[in-house]
Amino acid sequence: MADPGDALIDAARAVADLRELANRTGDDSGAQRLCWTEGWGDARAFLIELVDEIGVGHELDRAGNLWATLDSGSRPALALGSHLDSVPDGGWLDGALGVMAALGVLRAWAESSSKPSRPIALVDWADEEGARFGRSLFGSSAFAGSLDPAAVANARDADGERLEEVLAANAVRLDRVLEAGARRDRIGQYLELHIEQGPVLEAEGLGAAAVEGCVGIERHRLRFRGQASHAGTTPMSHRRDAGLAAAQAALRIEAIARERSGVATTGSLALRPGIATAVPGEAELLVDLRHGDSRALVEMLSAVVAEARTIAASRDCGLEIEPVWAIDPTRFDRALVDAAAEVVEERTDSTRRMVSGALHDAAEVARVLPAAMVFVPSVAGISHAKEEDTSDEDLIAGIEAFGALANRVLARPGS
Repeated sequence: MADPGDALIDAARAVADLRELANRTGDDSGAQRLCWTEGWGDARAFLIELVDEIGVGHELDRAGNLWATLDSGSRPALALGSHLDSVPDGGWLDGALGVMAALGVLRAWAESSSKPSRPIALVDWADEEGARFGRSLFGSSAFAGSLDPAAVANARDADGERLEEVLAANAVRLDRVLEAGARRDRIGQYLELHIEQGPVLEAEGLGAAAVEGCVGIERHRLRFRGQASHAGTTPMSHRRDAGLAAAQAALRIEAIARERSGVATTGSLALRPGIATAVPGEAELLVDLRHGDSRALVEMLSAVVAEARTIAASRDCGLEIEPVWAIDPTRFDRALVDAAAEVVEERTDSTRRMVSGALHDAAEVARVLPAAMVFVPSVAGISHAKEEDTSDEDLIAGIEAFGALANRVLARPGS
């Protein structure tokens, strides 16, 4: 059996790779790696440079996911990874930490005098964020088989570009993305390292945590249709103001989340015609609901729909509700979570286990394969912003714990 002691991850090197990625693909506003754009392509080109340096080949699957595999026998591989794409003006660590930590494990074994007991596969999932077209976890859901290509074919970004056309420009055919699932039989387990993106670990003074699963999400677009009219000549009593209907709904959605111990975000509000001299005739509100309990999530959505209908009727507006995307709460593999908890405690003295309020590719992979995650703290709990950060001490500890976890899973008989 291979000796994991010969393949210890160089955490400092992984941090240096992260900083170089930030230098190449960021600016004063933050990370600029929006998926299917030039910045994301630059990030991928850098990753390929690093993979080539250690003599490991790479390939793209039908959904645009990038794979690099260190072959070692015919047994199912241990997959490690995350995503390089970012939100606009995003943080330097979100997703990228997991990719560079996975590269660190691959590099350690490639340079080791031993061979791993089975293949190790690095994966950079395509379009985890969904920031451009609203469909998060694109590449990993294609791999898991839960993506419905027809449901997203006409999705458009803020500039009106269709997803299907943008994918084609990146050599990805939407009608073939589910073929990415052909690789599932070659993977045994999946592990992912990520920043927490919240304040819990820092507040508790902890260096890392094992992640037991992810919350469920319901994402919907509410369209209120009233009547556009002159801002000066339309009496308040005669207005059918779609903008105020949406604003009122947003406040009620916040209250619903608080009442049910969930979270809700109305992160996008578009008014039409969107000028100072006209009452809004149409308003489009994008709603994101999250909860760790599936029944509570259903109850939140039902309450939101009922409130939105009541508000629309009270302002003499029509209402259309368009589902954008949903995923059930996810529980990770118990044995892998236990293993993650063991190495986290050994490396950081933390016994914390937590459920992620953010979504990750591991949630999609967990539909079809055993999966688990490790979190490291986020300074002030900030993410999806240029201020996103984690101390070098916590990065090093988390990367080392992740490397130890990968080696432990590789060494376990029957895994």
